[in-house]
Amino acid sequence: MTSDFKLEVGISDYCEVPELNFVNDKTTTDGRTNSVYKILRGIRKLGSKSFGYFLTKVERRAMGERSFGANKLLVSGSITVDLDVDEKREHGSWRKSGALLSGTAYCFSSCGMILLNKVILSTYNFNAAISLMFYQNLVSCLVVAILGFSGAVSVEKLNWKLTSVWLPVNIIFIGMLASSIYSLKYINIAMVTILKNVTNILTAIGELYIFGRHQTQKVWTAMFLMIISTISGGITDLSFDGKGYVWQSVNCILTASYTLTLRRVMDKAKQCTRKGSLNEISMVLLNNLLSLPFALILILLFDEWEYVINVDVIRLPMFWVVATASGLLGLSISFTSIWFLHQTGPTTYSLVGSLNKIPISIAGLVLFKVPLSLPNLFSILFGLFAGIFFARAKMS
Repeated sequence: MTSDFKLEVGISDYCEVPELNFVNDKTTTDGRTNSVYKILRGIRKLGSKSFGYFLTKVERRAMGERSFGANKLLVSGSITVDLDVDEKREHGSWRKSGALLSGTAYCFSSCGMILLNKVILSTYNFNAAISLMFYQNLVSCLVVAILGFSGAVSVEKLNWKLTSVWLPVNIIFIGMLASSIYSLKYINIAMVTILKNVTNILTAIGELYIFGRHQTQKVWTAMFLMIISTISGGITDLSFDGKGYVWQSVNCILTASYTLTLRRVMDKAKQCTRKGSLNEISMVLLNNLLSLPFALILILLFDEWEYVINVDVIRLPMFWVVATASGLLGLSISFTSIWFLHQTGPTTYSLVGSLNKIPISIAGLVLFKVPLSLPNLFSILFGLFAGIFFARAKMS
């Protein structure tokens, strides 16, 4: 085998040059027999040139090839490993673009669903929150079922044992969704976002007493800031509505209960599956599918069916477009959150989720022309800062 040069890479500080035979300024590598004799003969032919010259020449040649992108690493004088720099750069750029795309999709889905729900409840003045929840969950079930049958996603087959274990979580899930819709009808989006910080406080307290999980000093400081922003925001809210604040308080309690209960039920639910695991898509289908019969019962109990039949807004095609889009965006939050978490990590996912509250709040204030005072604006901004500080504290 003939080459311009051969460099042996070692861990030590010195470099060994193997069998070298210089003929017409070219270096040929022979077998290991008589290697010492060939090295001495090469040195003799060069006369006054020192042995350091050989290393200098080799190093110059190595640098020359690296400048042309060859970047060859020769290990133990016999193995050549080609490092494809362009391929690595392409992979890195694809990773960055994937994270950017998934993060944008996640933020768009989250913002879009809240804004569309507000449009349905306020602009169209639709007063049947449970019926809206039923329709959105039905859309989610149909989409997941189609994707499951086509093989695009993996969905766990439901059985009675799994259903019975998941039932307590699902009841809380229904209350959480319904109370969220009711609160959004009466309170502006920015204040809903700030009031949702109370959920983090309730969850942290629940973790302390149920799981014995202690929080750091920074986390408790962040939660104290959240309490201040919530109280000041409520006091300075020019569009204050008692019903909305009651519904949001109920939503915070149910959301924290859902989070804490889910952690206990997950382990039991995994034992009821064939593979011993339950993926996110299966949980989405399970929650939405089990909620449908309960939602129907509530619709009948609260006489919402009579309102839905007689209200004029359901005869508008655009209303159904918006309602269907909100259901699809609700489902896409589950898919995009998994995608974004896979592309980045829990730290980035948590921080972006907190930062995402800022554009949602601004969009809610501008699009729905919310009456705003300077103290209330300061309370909202202070609450957003507290949410970001809480996310950073949890990460540390």
